[in-house]
Amino acid sequence: MTIQINYKNSGLKNPSGNLILFTDEKLNISNLKKYVSNSEFFYVNDLLKTSDKKKLIFVFKISSKKKIILVSVKNNLETSDIENLGAEFYECINHDKKSEYFVNLDSIKNKYENFIGYFLHGLKLKSYEFNLYKTTKKQKLISINVIENKNKTTIQNKLRFKAIEEGTFFARDLVSEPPNVLNPKEYTSRLLKLRKLGIKVTVYNESQMKKLGMHSLLGVGRGSVNESFLVTLEWNGSKKDKKAPLSFVGKGVCFDTGGISLKPAKFMEEMKYDMAGSAVVAGLIQTLATRKAKVNAVGVVGLVENMPGGNAQRPGDIVKAYNGKTIEVLNTDAEGRLVLADALSFTEAKFKPRFMIDLATLTGAIIMALGEEYAGLFSNNDELSNKIFKVGNVVKEKVWRLPLHNNYDKLINSTVADMQNINYSGGAGSITAAQFLQRFVTSKTPWAHLDIAGMAFSKKAANLNPGGATGFGVRLLNQLIEEHYE
Repeated sequence: MTIQINYKNSGLKNPSGNLILFTDEKLNISNLKKYVSNSEFFYVNDLLKTSDKKKLIFVFKISSKKKIILVSVKNNLETSDIENLGAEFYECINHDKKSEYFVNLDSIKNKYENFIGYFLHGLKLKSYEFNLYKTTKKQKLISINVIENKNKTTIQNKLRFKAIEEGTFFARDLVSEPPNVLNPKEYTSRLLKLRKLGIKVTVYNESQMKKLGMHSLLGVGRGSVNESFLVTLEWNGSKKDKKAPLSFVGKGVCFDTGGISLKPAKFMEEMKYDMAGSAVVAGLIQTLATRKAKVNAVGVVGLVENMPGGNAQRPGDIVKAYNGKTIEVLNTDAEGRLVLADALSFTEAKFKPRFMIDLATLTGAIIMALGEEYAGLFSNNDELSNKIFKVGNVVKEKVWRLPLHNNYDKLINSTVADMQNINYSGGAGSITAAQFLQRFVTSKTPWAHLDIAGMAFSKKAANLNPGGATGFGVRLLNQLIEEHYE
């Protein structure tokens, strides 16, 4: 579906097209008389008397060419509630093939700043669909004409919402692509296109990574015919800011068979989503560039494909990481941490960032613990962790902090190398994976790890997600930057 939002300054009085009007939670519509004819008003008023008062949206079909949609605005709404209201409104119109709606902001009698911006933002996020490979597409066009009047939405706010939507959709698009299309090389070419937004994109190929000593990352891709890459995305939006940049690191396993430690066949097709962490990083940096964020930030993504093959990494292999530490690879399906190990230590050494936040669909254990409601949060810094937790509650991309402890760290000690890539004693799979990553943060840089395995993709539609790739993390980290670092 294509949704066009048009902002107009002229007033609105009983238009012939569909009408969107807002009312209070008591469904008092007396103040809406000026927008409808007398017959329409009495018709709607009568129907409301027998309607379910717990509903938030009421659709009244006036004729074959006109609908009046009433949206009940309850008291004390958070911005996320308004976005969810917009998403619910989308469900009322997503069966339309071609429709035009008019909304007059003067009908919103409340104290919410930029109400219509959040409402339409929720609608747009919910409207996402990935139908690139459908040979027959449903052509649907919805035009929403916003009559602004006194409640005018600022150009800056419009740009902000547009930037977040485009960044989230970019992340969702990347995650949704089939693995025979989005291999590491194709992924790299798409990231290079971000240069047009003013983002500095640097690509490191296998030869360059070998010289840098990134054998932990390179080992993961050895079984694939597709080359591995490390890509950095730099957005310098604050020339005056001499502080170190903010850094975001993403796991980009374009397809994960498990390697020699092969996964079961059932649901293996979902492993095309194993690059969702990197997609969030790319979507975030695009968002910052699009809205001209006054901040310096860098994204680093390791792009590989984990396949079995004659040259594939074996269980029992020992590799040396970028930071010089040796790793005994006991399970080739614990590959994401091997990719992030080199990406994290490289980011810390090269950019000396203010903080590092990595995102990865890292463990199935986090889904067992938190399901599809929270991402797992692990951190070496209370201040950074608390900030992420609080902004997650604001945008409803929620995180839950789990512990790190020396006793967990001991579980990944190896008898023949500096460490092993899994914990063989059983239990605490997500925690020991995070402990492994922490060993590659060596300069006391504030660091947080977000295990988004349960959040990156959803088979059920919920809140602002239509089902499928969610783009979880783009809005969370953008809010973090807006509140604390701009």
